[in-house]
Amino acid sequence: MTSTDAPRLRALIVEDEWVARNYLAELLEASRLAETAGAVASAEEARELMSSSMGPAIDVVLIDVNLSGDETGGLQLARELAALDTRPLLVLATAYPEHAIEAYELGVADYLLKPFTEERVEQCLRRLCERRPAEVPAGPRRIVARRDKSLVFFELGEVWAFEAADRLTSVHTPHGTFDLDLSLAAIEASFGRGLVRVHRNWLVNGSHIKQLGREGAETRIFVGEGLPPGGRGVRVPVARERAQQIRELLLENATGLRR
Repeated sequence: MTSTDAPRLRALIVEDEWVARNYLAELLEASRLAETAGAVASAEEARELMSSSMGPAIDVVLIDVNLSGDETGGLQLARELAALDTRPLLVLATAYPEHAIEAYELGVADYLLKPFTEERVEQCLRRLCERRPAEVPAGPRRIVARRDKSLVFFELGEVWAFEAADRLTSVHTPHGTFDLDLSLAAIEASFGRGLVRVHRNWLVNGSHIKQLGREGAETRIFVGEGLPPGGRGVRVPVARERAQQIRELLLENATGLRR
């Protein structure tokens, strides 16, 4: 398959057959036109992944029409995604050609018939690359804060958390805590993906959450480097009404515990 210098499409595969799911992922990766951002076996798993604020950005969803014996389960998922204001490109993948008319009525970008071949998958991906929306101007890439009479700059990945208190906003980082001029709402609008609202006064960087636990009647998380008591970071309260949601969000992207 042919390579390209353009950014790869981020693809989500929704296919209940393990062999077909993995083979399609291999074809996408081998094309160098796309990368597999997720591969799930059911429409429900796809909905959970795409609704998660910590989930990956998706350019295209490749959906098997027949999911776990549900002959129209994939079509229903396609209908839901097609109705979104900001929708990914959609591709239906199936062994049966009879759904083609409805597929195109939904505005799908392509219709892949099984068994998949390298040539047909590459043809599909090239069509998708041509239909990919033009890049929107990038939002802010760095955070600027105040330190005495100086300005200091941070990458979002360096930030542990943002805190609002006494009409001031602070950013907590490995380099210290600094003042910002923006509200939490403005920060969330600019850097929403990857930031988790755990409390009305706190936004945290999900990739730096190291511990979730109870302290008395409160749920708290530790955000930073290492683990307490010796780790560097900040203990952040979790609002009571958000505690279960935050726990599920963290476990959603982790493995190791029986749930």
